[in-house]
Amino acid sequence: MRELRAKLLERLHDVELPPSEEPTRGDFDLNPEWRQKRPPAELTAAAVLVPIVNRNGSPGIIFTQRTSHLNAHAGQVSFPGGRIETHDDDPIAAALRESEEEIGLELEHVDVIGLLDTYQTGTNYIVTPVVGLVSSDFEPKLDAFEVEEIFEVPLDHALDRSNFVRETRDVGEFTRIFYAIYYEEWRIWGATAGMLFDLVERMGRE
Repeated sequence: MRELRAKLLERLHDVELPPSEEPTRGDFDLNPEWRQKRPPAELTAAAVLVPIVNRNGSPGIIFTQRTSHLNAHAGQVSFPGGRIETHDDDPIAAALRESEEEIGLELEHVDVIGLLDTYQTGTNYIVTPVVGLVSSDFEPKLDAFEVEEIFEVPLDHALDRSNFVRETRDVGEFTRIFYAIYYEEWRIWGATAGMLFDLVERMGRE
């Protein structure tokens, strides 16, 4: 993990620098005409944790599956996280707080490494993805109301660009294009896959 940590530090945004208040990536990257046709909207600030854990020498990324009764994104796969509240000091604090609430990931188990590009979703959230290394002795404690299950995808699989496909979905009068990646029975798509693809591009640079 030492080599991985060094590479992440080199290629991610510095945590000491404030994240961009303007999205540099988003659902509109693959759908530029969608942005032009939709009226501007106020964006809600949010943050997620991209948790990388090392199990027996094989690093993987932790994902959550949301419960089916939630009002928003029910049943979807996501990173732990949520909206930034007024009492959060910054996006990193929000991502860590949400991760502790959702999967029981306490602060002492996370080494925050850096940030990915801010990401605008089609549902008008501006998300700061926070990348952190998670200690191998972390034992999940799920919030049963929000999280149905958590699972890990091997890092080698998640960072393989060839595993990403482009899919489409009709959203009202628009046909939306988005990234998706599959692992075993899991389908990771939409904004979560878009943020993951940012990590793929960064880690694949020479």
